[in-house]
Amino acid sequence: MATATNPLLSSTFYGDRTVFLCPPTPKTTKPSLPRRKLLPIQSIFKRNLDSSVASLGGISSHVALSALLFNSVAPQAMAFDSMPEQSTPPPVIEAQAVKPIPSNASPFAQNLLLTAPKPQSQTAASDLPEGSNWRYSEFLNAVKKGKVERVRFSKDGTALQLTAVDGRRATVTVPNDPDLIDILAMNGVDISVSEGESGGGLFDFIGNLLFPFLAFAGLFFLFRRAQGGPGGPGGLGGPMDFGRSKSKFQEVPETGVTFADVAGADQAKLELQEVVDFLKNPDKYTALGAKIPKGCLLVGPPGTGKTLLARAVAGEAGVPFFSCAASEFVELFVGVGASRVRDLFEKAKSKAPCIVFIDEIDAVGRQRGAGLGGGNDEREQTINQLLTEMDGFSGNSGVIVLAATNRPDVLDAALLRPGRFDRQVTVDRPDVAGRVKILQVHSRGKALAKDVDFEKIARRTPGFTGADLQNLMNEAAILAARRDLKEISKDEISDALERIIAGPEKKNAVVSDEKKRLVAYHEAGHALVGALMPEYDPVAKISIIPRGQAGGLTFFAPSEERLESGLYSRSYLENQMAVALGGRVAEEVIFGPENVTTGASNDFMQVSRVARQMVERFGFSKKIGQVAIGGPGGNPFLGQQMSSQKDYSMATADVVDAEVRELVDKAYARAKQIITTHIDILHKLAQLLIEKETVDGEEFMSLFIDGKAELYVA
Repeated sequence: MATATNPLLSSTFYGDRTVFLCPPTPKTTKPSLPRRKLLPIQSIFKRNLDSSVASLGGISSHVALSALLFNSVAPQAMAFDSMPEQSTPPPVIEAQAVKPIPSNASPFAQNLLLTAPKPQSQTAASDLPEGSNWRYSEFLNAVKKGKVERVRFSKDGTALQLTAVDGRRATVTVPNDPDLIDILAMNGVDISVSEGESGGGLFDFIGNLLFPFLAFAGLFFLFRRAQGGPGGPGGLGGPMDFGRSKSKFQEVPETGVTFADVAGADQAKLELQEVVDFLKNPDKYTALGAKIPKGCLLVGPPGTGKTLLARAVAGEAGVPFFSCAASEFVELFVGVGASRVRDLFEKAKSKAPCIVFIDEIDAVGRQRGAGLGGGNDEREQTINQLLTEMDGFSGNSGVIVLAATNRPDVLDAALLRPGRFDRQVTVDRPDVAGRVKILQVHSRGKALAKDVDFEKIARRTPGFTGADLQNLMNEAAILAARRDLKEISKDEISDALERIIAGPEKKNAVVSDEKKRLVAYHEAGHALVGALMPEYDPVAKISIIPRGQAGGLTFFAPSEERLESGLYSRSYLENQMAVALGGRVAEEVIFGPENVTTGASNDFMQVSRVARQMVERFGFSKKIGQVAIGGPGGNPFLGQQMSSQKDYSMATADVVDAEVRELVDKAYARAKQIITTHIDILHKLAQLLIEKETVDGEEFMSLFIDGKAELYVA
């Protein structure tokens, strides 16, 4: 509590309220107003209420009862100043002869008549301004003349309400006058500060009494809804109905997607077309004793079109369709997820035959009892309810469940068994033919130039998913618009591809001639070794333009057959390590071992990873043999660093390190031999890169034809 004193006024601060403590009012010669006699409220309760009401002349019994009830809230006598402030001042009462008080009047009536305002003459108010809004100058004159009895400031201090000596009230807009408080105190004016609007004693008392009850009732109602009670499934419903499913329902699905809009996933589309055909022509299958699959699980990497296939199924089947995300079942309150699963399948059974699509089902379908916590948590209750609804005691006839995930390894085994998900449809990355079809789909509505060849684009984008190809065409369209072109040419598509793979081009990067020359020889070393290695991927493009974190890039066109099969020979992996070391070898040969840079750090990481996998996992080491050691283990829910385990001795680890070192040294020797043998081609290629910054594959191969280079023979 901080206090501030003044010779004339002291103000004490209590929290958010300011109470002004005024000095005693100086004695003046003005006549004092007669005090109004007050009767304590405690004595009123002891009187006979009926006789008091009956003795009031001209006052209705209802008004008297209301006045008594209002005054009975606080056990104290209330003066006129404690009543709620009026927006307008009371009218001036004309001077009249005072009627004598009847002798038979009750004490309550006598108290009301005694406390009634005394009539004032018009001469007393002749010096005061008229109206309920006074100007500030008029207010100061009235204060100095002793015509103001008390003032009450608003909470923000911008206005005040005054009470004149004749009982009238008026409001004044207060400017920023630091001397106002001193003037009021010197003239004996009572000062107070309003603490905000009040609803009246009776209403405050009722509000304070009912608030705990209403709060408790609201919390009880809220948790009853969260537990699936009244307002839950089968209840009245409402805006806070947590137990209800939030799935989107379409009686006649209009997704705007059909199987014709899905390309690059022919096998997955065929299996889903059978489900649609079963819904449309069930007699063809039931005649042979076939039953409709209860569930289909779409599995594949992100961006391969699993959700798109589900939308196509909805658009083709023509039956009621429910769609939701598995994360909608997970809530803070226990039992909400299970309640939403029940509600979803109750709605679906009422619309059977129908399709229910659950996206990212791994959010609730993870393996039970795994992880550090375990226990009976909310997620496990949700998956238990889901298992029961899909194939439980009561069955689930007529409802087909489609689900999508890119983490099938973490799903619970009970969820994957036949009877729940009878089919697991793999939606993999598209091949060359699939990428061509996907590019054709995503090029609809785009203005393409005549030089755009989807076959070449598809061969330059191995491993791209449908989402990646869609993003590629969109980025190419944005580049064309940025360059103020009317059509999308192959150059925009090529630049967009490089932007996606390596990052945006740094056009304003400051590169010295020495650094540019070093990067040119580094990239030329990669390209030279890769071109002369037998059975290795051909060079597609070489660039020394900085992109992202890379100072230069060498693009190779990998074999489509090798990518699809996933089979890599030992010779290919040894060639890959030699190509990765070609950049460092070129730096050492041209600039010397003392002037090499850190530009080959990522190359070393790639070489070390490939060499260790050859020894530990692929069985390409004679000393280790056909034994896989050091494989990943542990729980899939734990981190990768925690799950990796060493299952071999220290002696075996020494052998592994020696074998890795031998493979890396062999790759380094091969790269150095190729570069020193064809040093002339290396100089020509580096000079061409310095001049043009970018060299395509055809121009690069012409250098080898002119130089009569030969493939490396071990």
